[in-house]
Amino acid sequence: MIVANHWAEARRQHGLGRKKVTVQRWGWSDTSEAEAQAMADARADAALAQVLQDHATPRRERKVAYNGAEGVPIREEVLERHGDTVITRNTYGAHCLNTPDVLFADVDFATGASWKLHTVAAALLVVAVLLPARWVLGGWGFAVGILALLLFTSPLAKLLQRLAHALQGGPQAQAMAGLQAFVQQHPHWAVRVYRTPAGLRLLTTQGPVDPLSAEAQAFFSAVGADPLYVRMCTNQRCFRARLTGKPWRMGIDQHMRPRPGVWPVEPERLPQRQAWVQHYEQRAAQYAACHWLATVGSGAQHMAVLPVVELHDRLSGALEPARPLA
Repeated sequence: MIVANHWAEARRQHGLGRKKVTVQRWGWSDTSEAEAQAMADARADAALAQVLQDHATPRRERKVAYNGAEGVPIREEVLERHGDTVITRNTYGAHCLNTPDVLFADVDFATGASWKLHTVAAALLVVAVLLPARWVLGGWGFAVGILALLLFTSPLAKLLQRLAHALQGGPQAQAMAGLQAFVQQHPHWAVRVYRTPAGLRLLTTQGPVDPLSAEAQAFFSAVGADPLYVRMCTNQRCFRARLTGKPWRMGIDQHMRPRPGVWPVEPERLPQRQAWVQHYEQRAAQYAACHWLATVGSGAQHMAVLPVVELHDRLSGALEPARPLA
């Protein structure tokens, strides 16, 4: 995991006119702007040489924050460092905890009916409406049936989903079932479970975990972690958890300025960002990112993991149930 304090950009050109080739690369450093610039220059030189040999080589590196891109570290403002753990501000303003070896996974509850349920709903409507209507009304019946399919397939699919959730104990019980099954097969594991606005957050405490390890991937698969998050963890070699609320859940409608919120920001635009951040921090202090629910598994707490658990719980408001979730 690399979360750099300093960033710099370099460009290199070759040729003239229409045949001119331009490449751009970023450099980074924890030490100084000069060191970051030296790295950017070296990477741009190497990229130009590679582009001249292989035209398929990307000529630019997009200015993105945390997209799981290979070879480029997390590009976010560093707020705090606690040993290997780094607190950053993401593109919409929230604080995020980044750790190289303490496993976090957010599991969102399903909000929309799957295509399978839509298929079942459509089949039920065909049997219940389309076929009888065509038998009774002839050609007009077919039109009535098609209209029913268009109007009622989605609502019926959502109803079927609610019924399925109810029969299985609700979305939280379904999410917990995968976790319980994994812990039964791995009895030495210990998992702290938190409620988030959209689902559950899982934090393992039995010991450090390598993001690239088979056990991490097995855990992600068992609990149904978001595939995009899993890919980011793999590419960035770290785990991640949001510590403060999402702005739109706290009544902040305006995006962080300047857009798109990717670090670093031009010096002349820093006051605009700082004004937005000040307003955000005032609102965020009233909310929590998650609430602790329970611990599942062995209950083991590895000494190397405990500082991250304490930091997460304190900064996220996890142990303050009176604060609303955001």
